Amino acid sequence: MGKPFIHATAIVDEPVEIGEDTRIWHFTHVMPGARIGRSCILGQNVYVDRDVVIGDRCKVQNNVSVYKGVTLESDVFCGPSMVFTNVVNPRAFIERKHEFQPILVKRGATLGANSTVLCGVTVGEYALVGAGSVVTRDVPAYAVVYGVPGRQSGWVSEEGHPLQGAGSDGFRCPRTGKRYRLRDGTLAPVD
Repeated sequence: MGKPFIHATAIVDEPVEIGEDTRIWHFTHVMPGARIGRSCILGQNVYVDRDVVIGDRCKVQNNVSVYKGVTLESDVFCGPSMVFTNVVNPRAFIERKHEFQPILVKRGATLGANSTVLCGVTVGEYALVGAGSVVTRDVPAYAVVYGVPGRQSGWVSEEGHPLQGAGSDGFRCPRTGKRYRLRDGTLAPVD
């Protein structure tokens, strides 16, 4: 493990916490109070707002703004130019910072390129949001969501492969063989 790398064109306002081996690239701006875990990659032109929490091993691709109220657990992937919102009904002439709503993206989730996640939403563990999708409501763990508005179209493994099977027999990852079971609407790996 080594010290974080911060490109010469990046702006990192103190105080912040940046974990070991994290790389912050060209024209990125990290605001005071942000906490960024270890072994993360923040691509070109990323904005990290005040008090944002980014877990370990996250990848935030180019042109993503992570606004106040967003929490990324570990191993989250934010595709290029994806968007987080923080107010339901913004107006330029009305100050609504007191109405910010949080967004929680749980461990291992993927938010595809140019997707949008509306405020007040939780994206479950290892969920996969397709490129260009608009997430308007909570996404279950391991769910595949795509479209405008985003709708669930299936399930994926922790590794991101579409699961095969259904019903009482459960699901299986075709690549790893790992098994998953659906109980009360929640998908989880079988021990």
